[in-house]
Amino acid sequence: MPTTTKIRPRALVHASGGPRYAAALAVDALGTGLLRPFLLLYGVTVLHLSAPLTGTAMTVGVVAGLVFMPALGRWLDRGARSTAVAASMLVRVAGTALLLAAPAGNVWLFTAAALVLGIGNQAWPAAHAALVATVSQGRERDAALAAGRALRNAGMGVGALIATACLAGGTPALRTLAAVTGVSYLVAGVLTWSIRVRVETAPAADPTVAPAMGPTPEKDDESAPRMRALLAANVIYVFCLNVPEIALPLILTTQLHASPVWSAGIFVANTVLVVTLQVPVTVLLSRYPRRIVLGLAGVVLTVSYLGFLGAASLDHGWAVPAIAAVSVVCTLGEIIYAGSATALVTAVAPAHALGRTLARFELSTGFGLAVSPAALTALAPHGPAALWGSLAAATLLSACAVVSA
Repeated sequence: MPTTTKIRPRALVHASGGPRYAAALAVDALGTGLLRPFLLLYGVTVLHLSAPLTGTAMTVGVVAGLVFMPALGRWLDRGARSTAVAASMLVRVAGTALLLAAPAGNVWLFTAAALVLGIGNQAWPAAHAALVATVSQGRERDAALAAGRALRNAGMGVGALIATACLAGGTPALRTLAAVTGVSYLVAGVLTWSIRVRVETAPAADPTVAPAMGPTPEKDDESAPRMRALLAANVIYVFCLNVPEIALPLILTTQLHASPVWSAGIFVANTVLVVTLQVPVTVLLSRYPRRIVLGLAGVVLTVSYLGFLGAASLDHGWAVPAIAAVSVVCTLGEIIYAGSATALVTAVAPAHALGRTLARFELSTGFGLAVSPAALTALAPHGPAALWGSLAAATLLSACAVVSA
């Protein structure tokens, strides 16, 4: 009979990379929360660029980050761990420096800053997962990855609140915000650099020598899903991350004409639930095969999308609170997905190709995050059935692919 793994707080910190790395993660998350949600406002308010021009520059940054992922994967497979994570933090110091150096109206320096920040933001998840996989294994590793996500959400939430309070200060406050962000990334990078985690790998050309990448990656309790199916499913799964940020505010404000307070409340509730439940839910579900848990995440997300569809058909007075209630189910699906997807990829990846496998996974995540805003905003005007029905069908199909692969 399966048993639940008990993870003590001290063991969780050790499995995550140690106290210094945990502190680095907290500082990095705080810095990201200070600036990332307000980068658009910085371009528009401080540099006086047009909103379309600013948005295009930010998109270039995201795409550039994805382009660099294969190189990151090869670097990780050559043994880089803490150095790669530190680099993802320190490169963002350069990005914030470019922001501070950009004069009003200079779109090129802003684009360069967005590009450098995008490279760091895209590189961090794969580098972090590789480091955690090196210092821990099994269900402790799963819990450590979940704890890292919870800590990152908490830090970003606090940072966003601080940044929101600073908005009233106008241009000087936003410039100060960028400077504090750069210092945060610098502190986090130095802390991460100091832990010096690296893996010595055997030469790939010598087939008689086993790669010294740590313990042989365990297979899932049953058969592991094929990586292509997992990556394709991940593109659809990742849409759930943009539902609270894009789809629900769009529906609530433009179609139901609800107060923006509802959208803000849903976003805050999503953050609080992720922070408080990510580790407990991941540990609770650790008794089951990871691919089954990932399939369950798809089912829960599908149920939530159908719930949104049903809520949208209610009278106006009931539709808005019903959508808010269903958003809790969607967040639960997001928590289950986040706690099982990276853990599954890490568990089934060949030891000698862990970095490249994680890089491909982050490419699929980045692609899903890049296309989901356009897909959600394109489907929404065609009615609830087009939006939620399409999401439900695609997600359920993805869940079936993961489980049956």
